[in-house]
Amino acid sequence: MAVREVKVCLLGESGVGKSSIVLRFVSDSFKGALESTIGASFMTKRLEVGDVSYQFQIWDTAGQEKYRSLAPMYYRGASAAIIVYDITREATYRTVKDWVRELKRNCTADMVIAIAGNKSDLNDLREVRARDAEEYAQSIGALFIETSALSAVNVPHLFTAIAEGLPPEDPVSFRPGSTVQLRRQDESAQPKSSCCGSKKSR
Repeated sequence: MAVREVKVCLLGESGVGKSSIVLRFVSDSFKGALESTIGASFMTKRLEVGDVSYQFQIWDTAGQEKYRSLAPMYYRGASAAIIVYDITREATYRTVKDWVRELKRNCTADMVIAIAGNKSDLNDLREVRARDAEEYAQSIGALFIETSALSAVNVPHLFTAIAEGLPPEDPVSFRPGSTVQLRRQDESAQPKSSCCGSKKSR
């Protein structure tokens, strides 16, 4: 089976759950009180999609403002970027457009950009409508999905969709304008959980 290495960078405000998404994807686990990332952390995970094995090299960047200037060190040369916001904190969604503009200025046009609205398990506290985020993602040609690192909803699918959205390694077979459709979250399919970890790190 062919192996393709994919560098992915996670961006977003502090506390939106970037590290929890990575932990859920890599080890299928959740910790209710993760310490804030300092600079960036690195993890790997292999995922088979079709007849290709994707070796994800995942850079989880710190969300604190004092580390913002370090972000280009991690997203430059990346094949994909995941911009994460917290659906219960509208302020974290407002920064998504800033990250998109920065990526558009500094990265290649074929970078896959995914926007992830995390903490979908806290729907009762929602401040960001899924429709608004989805329409914005469509307007810039980005993927959109709502996730829950706590209950694992859509986390594996997020990375599968990124793999499917990558341009072929053979540029001759790449068709510009192709898109990947992400399925909407199925609330009824959410696994029940008795975990009551802190809202901050979900």
